[in-house]
Amino acid sequence: MRIRMIKWLFFFSLSLTLFWFSHVITQDSLSLAEHSRVLQNYQRIGNGSVEQRFLSLHCNQCALVSSSGQMLGAGAGEEIDQIECVIRMNNAPTKGFEKDVGSSSSVRVVAHTSVSILMKNEKDHFQDSPETTYVFWGPERNMRQDGKARVFNNIQKLANKYPHMGIYVFTSDKVKYCDGVFQKETGKDRKKSGAYLSTGFFSMILAREMCDSIIVYGMIDDGYCSRRDRSNIPYHYYEKYKLHECAMYRSHERFKRGGHRFITEKSIFARWAKQHQIVFKHPSWNL
Repeated sequence: MRIRMIKWLFFFSLSLTLFWFSHVITQDSLSLAEHSRVLQNYQRIGNGSVEQRFLSLHCNQCALVSSSGQMLGAGAGEEIDQIECVIRMNNAPTKGFEKDVGSSSSVRVVAHTSVSILMKNEKDHFQDSPETTYVFWGPERNMRQDGKARVFNNIQKLANKYPHMGIYVFTSDKVKYCDGVFQKETGKDRKKSGAYLSTGFFSMILAREMCDSIIVYGMIDDGYCSRRDRSNIPYHYYEKYKLHECAMYRSHERFKRGGHRFITEKSIFARWAKQHQIVFKHPSWNL
């Protein structure tokens, strides 16, 4: 009788141990799933080769910082730097503008047309900010990976030179997906309408996938320029004496071929803000 009791206690304690162990494993798996998010079709460019690895990044809250002149005098730098992940675009600098735009950069989304500019300022972008992840986008003719595309070859050179940095590209499938999103939202085929998607559009696509909530800084809504007909805000905060933002937006919206549809894109973002946790600051949007 005593032996039976000992055996029963042994198997009972063993069952409890196994149950506890399986519970811990399950909880750990759930925890890992919650804190990592593999984003397909953002392909890692490795040292000397194109790696079959994709961007794995998840943030509870992101700041998406526009390159707009709206950021001048915003004084939002400290607030931006306190946010978990900060997304910037193209070659927009932080040095000298820290008070308004902050200094931290988690991710930088870069157009094919800005690659050469970044390479001219390697120290600022790659040597002084090794923690930043770069995600490049562009048409197939500039991003083909057969050695015949100068833009992609330059991105590969950067990956070879800075092997510990996260350097990624939007795959051709991802670019086609973005075209499909534009067509779904507008009813227009992007190519047939003569439009080019902007870096802001690609950045918002990425932000919606990697961020639970987004605070967008310095982006105007689709009606801003009609309400402020004589706005002289510069197109870029770091190019004070060049094009004005609204003049740029209006001209591109009218281009029959090769223009960005900045105003149309902003109307799309306004709809997305009702589905996703997106807030706009400097200026704020009335949704």
